[in-house]
Amino acid sequence: MNSQDIIAQLPYSKPFLFVDEITHIDENGVEGSYTFDENLDFYKGHFKDFPVTPGVILIEVMAQIGLVCLGMFLLNNTFSKSTSIALTSTDIEFLKPIFPTEKVIVISEKIYFRFGKLKCKVIMKNENEEVVCTGIIAGMVIRK
Repeated sequence: MNSQDIIAQLPYSKPFLFVDEITHIDENGVEGSYTFDENLDFYKGHFKDFPVTPGVILIEVMAQIGLVCLGMFLLNNTFSKSTSIALTSTDIEFLKPIFPTEKVIVISEKIYFRFGKLKCKVIMKNENEEVVCTGIIAGMVIRK
């Protein structure tokens, strides 16, 4: 399964698809990016007159790239439409805000993948290579 296959099979669509590109993926981790469109609905009400990307959306970007994309790659031929990867836990520290039109890069390193549970150390950086947020996310494979 290559990067384009993974993005095409993600169980999300706009406006809730937060993966533009996967630049690297292997059995140990993934790196990808997303650019925030200034017209996304949440910017209309999250800090009037000074839109900031909500932390929960930053976690979602980290989860989609760093957990779901990696999980799909690790499952390779056993991933199908009847398979999902559900977020089970997060421990994220937020260090810098992200504003409309900013591009973020997510780097995820697998801690373990066993018994259907994937746990990763994830870092999000902005285009200036500054760490925006960092932490641990985990999820599990769900078969419908």
